[in-house]
Amino acid sequence: MGINSVAVVADLGESFGNYTIGDDDALLGLVTSSNIACGFHAGDPRVIDRTVAACVARGIELGAHPGYPDLVGFGRRLIEASEEEIRTDVLYQLGALDAFARVHGGTISHVAPHGRMGSIAQTDAKHARAITDAVAAYNPDYLVICQRGLLAEESRKRDLKVGYVFLADRGYGDDGMPVPRSHEQGLVHDPALIGERAVQVVREGTVRSVNGNVVELGHDADVLLLHGDHPTVLENGTALRAALDADGIRATGLRDVLAEKAGAALTR
Repeated sequence: MGINSVAVVADLGESFGNYTIGDDDALLGLVTSSNIACGFHAGDPRVIDRTVAACVARGIELGAHPGYPDLVGFGRRLIEASEEEIRTDVLYQLGALDAFARVHGGTISHVAPHGRMGSIAQTDAKHARAITDAVAAYNPDYLVICQRGLLAEESRKRDLKVGYVFLADRGYGDDGMPVPRSHEQGLVHDPALIGERAVQVVREGTVRSVNGNVVELGHDADVLLLHGDHPTVLENGTALRAALDADGIRATGLRDVLAEKAGAALTR
């Protein structure tokens, strides 16, 4: 572990029509990368347009955040979909975000599946195949942000590069994976603790579980994720960035992080 840089990403563009989710304007001052909702679990064409334009203007990496067609459940409910439906739904959303990226002079850097779709893809082969088939077919240069599991494995089978994510505001179990949101410690509400955990996971590759045990994640932390709908996301992001700065960890884009890792590997 022990790399000297990490990407900081937040889920953005999750408002819809007259409903506002999160404070994207404030978050843009804290992140280096974005996961932008593509209109299925959240977002609409106007929101996507504004979000992409704001990210391009600030030099923030653009990421696609495809999810289930589930506006009511915010993409956090399991949808019984076929592999073909999942593949084409993801492909549709990539195309939608790419249209706005092109108009505003930007390019998509990565794909981070949202919510239930993303979490189940770590263990369900159908989801992992469908998502990575869509990404590889549309643009094999896109990175895939995920945790360890089948989605990472299927990405590598298709020669897609992977950026491993740590959910900075979520509680982790002794297996090194996030516990359900329904768990009493599913969300972390202490900004200072979020900052401490961020440094620990970048430097050591470990996290203290909800049971108080120090556990290995089993992968590097290339990306630290802040959920845009967390009630204290701005405080969390401010504390996280302050902790990284204090420890000399550079917050940068995901592609820069992976390039640094590749360079370090060549010199070993």
